[in-house]
Amino acid sequence: MVVLDSWAVLAYLKDEPAATRIEAEWLSESPAISSINLGETLYMRIRERGEKAAAADIATIRRNSLVIDPDWELVSAAARIKAAGGLSYADAFCAATAARLGAPLWTGDPEIIDADHLPCSVIDLRSP
Repeated sequence: MVVLDSWAVLAYLKDEPAATRIEAEWLSESPAISSINLGETLYMRIRERGEKAAAADIATIRRNSLVIDPDWELVSAAARIKAAGGLSYADAFCAATAARLGAPLWTGDPEIIDADHLPCSVIDLRSP
């Protein structure tokens, strides 16, 4: 299993170079995503494509992913990651989710990739 952040989901939805690799993961095993990061994806897609198209995109992602809703332990873990600096709160949630699941975090977000204090492994989707 892998955890996707909003960068990875958006790359897939926009058919960017990492899309093929992400799609292969969906075909072999459903990835996980924090509902916080899914919400981040939703607002970005609403801005780009409008409410109806964005809702359809998110429905597809939800059907084919394990969506992790935060409980207090996950909120606390994300807060600790955020407190260490360098990441948005949403980015801290994807890292905390990956750590909880013992799974690598797939992203192309430079802020996450360059962070040296994460409790999970990070796979850079910008390179093959």
